[in-house]
Amino acid sequence: MVKLFKWLALRILEGFSKDIKPKINMKTFNQIALFFIVLLGWSCATSSSENATTEDNVISDKPNIVVIVSDDHGSRDAGCYGNTVVQTPNIDYLASEGVRFTNAYCTTPSCSASRSVILTGLYNHATGHFGHEHSYNHFSTYNHVKSLPVFLEEYSGYRTARVGKYHVGPESVYKFQKVFNANGRNGVAMADSVKSFIRSKNNNPFFLYYCTSDPHRGGGTVESNSLKPDAFGNKPNGYPGVKKFRVSPEEVIVPSYLPDRPETRAELVEYYESVSRMDQGVGQVIKHLKESGKWDNTVVVYISDNGIAFPGAKTNLYQPGTRLPCIIKNVKGEQKGVVREQSITWADLTPTLLDLGGALQPAQQYIADLYAKRSNGGKNPMYVDGFHGSSLVDILQGAPVVDNEAFLSHTFHEITMYYPMKSLISGDYKLIWNVAYQLPYPHASDLWKSATWQATLKSVDQLYGKRTVDAYSFRDQFELYHLKNDPDEITNLANDKNSWEILESLKAKLKSLQTKTNDPWQSKWVHE
Repeated sequence: MVKLFKWLALRILEGFSKDIKPKINMKTFNQIALFFIVLLGWSCATSSSENATTEDNVISDKPNIVVIVSDDHGSRDAGCYGNTVVQTPNIDYLASEGVRFTNAYCTTPSCSASRSVILTGLYNHATGHFGHEHSYNHFSTYNHVKSLPVFLEEYSGYRTARVGKYHVGPESVYKFQKVFNANGRNGVAMADSVKSFIRSKNNNPFFLYYCTSDPHRGGGTVESNSLKPDAFGNKPNGYPGVKKFRVSPEEVIVPSYLPDRPETRAELVEYYESVSRMDQGVGQVIKHLKESGKWDNTVVVYISDNGIAFPGAKTNLYQPGTRLPCIIKNVKGEQKGVVREQSITWADLTPTLLDLGGALQPAQQYIADLYAKRSNGGKNPMYVDGFHGSSLVDILQGAPVVDNEAFLSHTFHEITMYYPMKSLISGDYKLIWNVAYQLPYPHASDLWKSATWQATLKSVDQLYGKRTVDAYSFRDQFELYHLKNDPDEITNLANDKNSWEILESLKAKLKSLQTKTNDPWQSKWVHE
């Protein structure tokens, strides 16, 4: 129809321009010409509007995505995970609206390195992001890698934005269209800063990456307390819009991997307040989603980057450092209040969200093409199977639990903290390979100077949780634990002759996985 109107209008104008004398008078001619021109404009506008509406409807069928990453939130430090003292009503509400995983693992227990896996779906040895990105540490991802926000923008038309802790690089790989600035210690202010982005009338779906700095250590020590606990970002007068939450040292729950000392309890008091402040930010995000009418069509993911910032957890491959909270609220009210025991890792998040956003297939094709270009004659298979994680969409929609395996690793935290470790969880068993077992286990700087650790070093018993300081600092080459029988990972079955067959089986599986993904540390099996 538009083409017909164009042709008629052009023919009339052409006749006029050539001074052809039509059989109608000039006034009538002008009226007819004007009629066709107006009709043409209306038709084009209608056609354009129809096309835009159709396109927008296609795009808006895709869910909005919000990924919330807290900083050093422990595996069981939320009400929905069994902690009856710390206050996390908003995280608990999110769990009631979605799927809560009880065996979710970061693939590497260090902030910056973990975030690179969250946003790429690839293990650190495939991207080069082995440790901290900031300051003199200077680890970053290879330039040829593409990340979750880039895939969602390029392949599914998503609007993308981030607020809070970033801690990855380079920016060309982890590119977001918009960057909002707010105090990472004030989750409420962070949520308010992205309110306009959430409420935008733009019909394209959005991806929001919201990362608090809580409950990470920091902000100095509490000088008014003689035990000098870390402040965990807390301030005497609090933060605007945030309610202060305090418990007494006697009320906190000291997990079994920490020593029950006054210094530990004093630091847990500060940690609990920081967790509460983070949770209030989660609540503010939920509030803006609901008030904008976008809650029902938004996937919300809540995770922590690694374990609690205490020795024995963060930077360790033991359960407190890697087993973390993970809640995924799907769209359309699917699977509300469901608890799943499926073992998953942060490498699964990017393929899951790409799957939900309709961009998984082209993203996998990009990785396949990347493999073809960089395979070095087939000798570099790190991308051969695409993402190292798998989509969890079937699980989110109620598929039966399938036992699987989880691969974990750690190489650096700060550049000075070198201690490569590899781990494989298979069923009830967990193998840890301490590649540099001849070295004493190093400490992250903030964990070393913590009141909790320093009090342990000065103690008579030299016990840290259920380990001695020596056992924590000097580790066997291989550690094998039965997680159900020994949840604290104290009895090393690698030294038990009766467990030799299991040990060798897991070592073979670990080696195979390293070879398949071209882990540089696979060479240690041959050379050492």
